[in-house]
Amino acid sequence: METLEIQRVEPISVSQKWLAFMLCVVAYALSGTVSTLMSVYLPVAIPELKGSAVSEAELGEIGAYVNAVYLYGWMWGGLLFGVVSDRIGRKKSLTLVTALYGISTCLVTIVPDWYSLLAIRFTAGMGVGGVLLITTVYISEIWEDRSRAVILGVLAVCFPIGIVTTGSLNLLFSNWRTAFGIGFIPAAAALLIFLLLPESDRWKGVREVRGGQEVRESIFDAQNRPNLIRGSLIFGAVLIGLWGIFSWLPTWAQSLLASGQDGQKERGLLMILLGMGGITGGVFSGILMNRFGKKNTLLATFATCVVMCGVLFITNRTFSNIIYIETALLAFCFGISQGALSSYIPELFPFAVRGTATGFCFNVGRFFTATAVFFIGSLVAVLGGFGNALLVFSLPFLVALLVTFRSK
Repeated sequence: METLEIQRVEPISVSQKWLAFMLCVVAYALSGTVSTLMSVYLPVAIPELKGSAVSEAELGEIGAYVNAVYLYGWMWGGLLFGVVSDRIGRKKSLTLVTALYGISTCLVTIVPDWYSLLAIRFTAGMGVGGVLLITTVYISEIWEDRSRAVILGVLAVCFPIGIVTTGSLNLLFSNWRTAFGIGFIPAAAALLIFLLLPESDRWKGVREVRGGQEVRESIFDAQNRPNLIRGSLIFGAVLIGLWGIFSWLPTWAQSLLASGQDGQKERGLLMILLGMGGITGGVFSGILMNRFGKKNTLLATFATCVVMCGVLFITNRTFSNIIYIETALLAFCFGISQGALSSYIPELFPFAVRGTATGFCFNVGRFFTATAVFFIGSLVAVLGGFGNALLVFSLPFLVALLVTFRSK
């Protein structure tokens, strides 16, 4: 039988908790910046790394490699560093993953070619995947029960805040290598985490004592398997649609501009709108779920996503200010979907397997997301442009709509 032996540990002070939260906010928010920074600079970075002008189809192909490799790294980081944090502790593992994506981002400033960029973006993705997982676990373990949900909600909206930072960097720095110097901040934060933060008292105080055997509930048991499939399909479909559009929207906007326009302003503003929409939608998701229920909120959100994708990518053939409004509405729906799914997916499973099952749904979804985003380069060539290719990525929202509708 497996039991838990609880040891007495010194409680973490209020000031230590807030210091931990602030450093986690920095790591979490800048992970949003690092996740989207290459997308906004892609049209100018790839030609420089290639040493020559590239066609739209070639840009789509190379960009697909860059974005897909990052998402694969994110997936493996989410899987690997969860295990690592259970072995070596939350503080050490959080230091490791924050430093990993910070240093990797700094290395982009000196990357010589796009092949090297792929390797660096993979390690940056691993670090970000670890940060998003470990910060959530760490804060949930050190924070008091009565305000834990609120503080985790605040932490969750830090990712789109990082996206807004991406748009701001694009407006401030025309040189893409300079912008990637922001990796210095998470690298410095990693050092502060290691030197100043306490270890999770719950991680220190709980020791597994094994002996004999115990029958455990599995996420693959008959009673859990249907929800496991359902949760993986819904979350995976939404991620495919979100990241397929999210990663390529600035490049699509660039393709609508007249020849000779650098598109710096347009791409930067679109990224800011995507981030602000995500923040606002995430905040309103809880209100909407309390008013209309989780299922109804998700159904309405997915349906609106499909409609707005059609409006955005079918009706616009040249760049105009209406694109900003349509992007903001679509981003608002993206934010609602992420906030609602963060609550909906875990509640599909009993408490005993909730963490394992939720992690499975999230990370399997990222695998299919990376694979789908990888093929967008081929879609650009086959369908005749970024707009038609991105329109295809509205279909996963329809899949999520149908699976949610059929769920109990």
